[in-house]
Amino acid sequence: MFGVLKKRLKESVQNLAKLATVVKREPEPAASARPEKEEGTGKPGEREKSGKALPKIVKKIREKEFSEHEIDEFFTGMETGLLQANLALEVTDFLRSRLKEMLVGRPVKRRDAERVIRDSFRILLLETVDHGEINIHDVIKAAKLEKRPACLLFLGYNGSGKTTTIAKIASLLLLKKRKPVLAAADTFRAASIEQLEFHGKRLGINVIKHKYGADPAAVVFDARKHAASKGLDVVLADTAGRMHTDINLMDELKKISRVNSPDLQILVVDSLTGNDVVQQVRKFDEGIGIDGLILTKLDVNEKGGSIISACYTAKKPVLFIGTGQEYGDLQEFEPEKFVAQILG
Repeated sequence: MFGVLKKRLKESVQNLAKLATVVKREPEPAASARPEKEEGTGKPGEREKSGKALPKIVKKIREKEFSEHEIDEFFTGMETGLLQANLALEVTDFLRSRLKEMLVGRPVKRRDAERVIRDSFRILLLETVDHGEINIHDVIKAAKLEKRPACLLFLGYNGSGKTTTIAKIASLLLLKKRKPVLAAADTFRAASIEQLEFHGKRLGINVIKHKYGADPAAVVFDARKHAASKGLDVVLADTAGRMHTDINLMDELKKISRVNSPDLQILVVDSLTGNDVVQQVRKFDEGIGIDGLILTKLDVNEKGGSIISACYTAKKPVLFIGTGQEYGDLQEFEPEKFVAQILG
């Protein structure tokens, strides 16, 4: 998992560390330029000056201070490799800028250079992917105190694994003795309702649906009414997978949100998406507003850069990661663990 990104970041750490091991020595003056001095005729002041210079020379050999130019040069050489790992260019620019803040002008012992740079990358990656946490069980408890079911609205692009993710969360809630109901608010895509019903039957959960072409906001509204009347805990609402550039369908999502005031609006992101993930996340957040992310298909993700790009763009918590097709293949996102996996 993340093989390409691991390789690129490992190269980044090692290549930047190599810069710190290069000792630039001042050229020796030519023999003819050296003043000849008879033994014992040196002035005391000159001898002292020579003695003070030695520690400075030793320090220069042992320590390194990175320059902005060196870090720029380094990242310029790495940009193509990081892009190949699906790390968006603006994320690379962020890493470049932050690394300058952390390293430029800071004395680094040459023997410790790789460790210092590695630690710096770890801090940077954590800054990029760790934006707090959201506990859906706490959200459900808070709604229960208000004597109403919670409502979670799931958004996402076609093929992101949204419907399967909803089923996984429903399964997780059942294990926690919660009572969910599913809302088939994707009335746009053929067979979407049947797909959700398939999961509902397997899990023993009701699915509230209307006909294809019906108003999806009304589907979610009816699911909330059903949940309230039956004493259920939470509505998990599926929505039409849509392109973030489709204005009409985005307006439809806004209506679902406006009519139903969901407790959480969760964007499901296919972690295999390339650099387009930045625009997807940005448009959903600007157009509708998202509270958190769920990242899918991490079990087959060899590049990994789009995960970092999505987190950087959203600046919202990642609730879960999907690691397979089974209902149990859903894990809480742990930023420290994720970064450790990437850095190896």
